Amino acid sequence: MIDHRVSIIAAAYLVAARAAEAATRTVPIVFITGSDPVTAGLVSSLNRPTSNATGIAFMFTRLGEKNLATLHELVPNAVVVGALVNPNNPNAEPQSRDLQAAAHALGLQLIILAAGSDHVIDSIFATLGERHIEALLVTADGFLFGLQDKLASLD
Repeated sequence: MIDHRVSIIAAAYLVAARAAEAATRTVPIVFITGSDPVTAGLVSSLNRPTSNATGIAFMFTRLGEKNLATLHELVPNAVVVGALVNPNNPNAEPQSRDLQAAAHALGLQLIILAAGSDHVIDSIFATLGERHIEALLVTADGFLFGLQDKLASLD
């Protein structure tokens, strides 16, 4: 795109925004992301990005603590909670850290379940009972969102 001298780059999600940013420091980049763009290193500030990148951040990945607290309210007797995380997502590590801290504060044992493919998800669901997982949180991730019908139907 840079070689074709585009006027602007529209980047959907963090991976595309990072790729665009790596390609140019002069062409304007407008992104949409569920991540925190400051933590992700896309911009220096939400108020004044000070680079060629700007956009909309829904910050879904920063809602893990609230999502875990809501799950705890819905299943108050659950002590062992699983968190389904896509390890291929650049937000996986910060999401996992935030969830571990939130679980500790709530007195829960959190088991991170890394699933970056369909067949891994199938094997994880086959072992939920063996791991004594009483509730499951699905983290904010495009791959996992795309599997919502499958995830809802799995036992």
